[in-house]
Amino acid sequence: MGLNREEKAVVVDEVGAVVATAQAIIVAEYRGLEVGPITALRKQARASGVYLRVLKNTLARRAVAGTPFEGLTDKLVGPLIYGISKDPVSAAKVLADFAKSNDKLAIKAGAMPNFVMDANGVKALAAMPSREELLSTLMATMQAPVTKFVRTLNEVPGKFVRTVAALRDEREKAEAAPAAADAAPADAA
Repeated sequence: MGLNREEKAVVVDEVGAVVATAQAIIVAEYRGLEVGPITALRKQARASGVYLRVLKNTLARRAVAGTPFEGLTDKLVGPLIYGISKDPVSAAKVLADFAKSNDKLAIKAGAMPNFVMDANGVKALAAMPSREELLSTLMATMQAPVTKFVRTLNEVPGKFVRTVAALRDEREKAEAAPAAADAAPADAA
């Protein structure tokens, strides 16, 4: 049973609100994909923060009309599942990874604000590190000089302590050597 006009307006408003905050929309054809795999895909998408939905293409066109994703409307043909995310890489990763293990899911296109990609562009986007991975790499890079500086500063007192300990050990050996020399002739006599 189809949606009536009010229900369609609600769907367009809901998807439009998600699109307004999105950084990427990825569309994939799911022809022949069964319910079990789609449920697994939805679970994986939810865990990655990706809004995943099967929509009528006419409703999707209305939702993206007047947004930076409007260029995607030419590609909205066939039974499509839409992955929308705030992180440009996560939607592409979720759908591309799923498509690797399920040949019935075929990535058709994708879009970032004012930029439309073909299937190869989406796969290239999916190969990029996610925002969290990039931030962790950046933080490690920024912390490396500070960490090295702190190690260098800690090495100066450590080296001083080791030098003093070595001098102490040498003095103890030097003091013990004459005492041993004095005790040896007394034993021989």
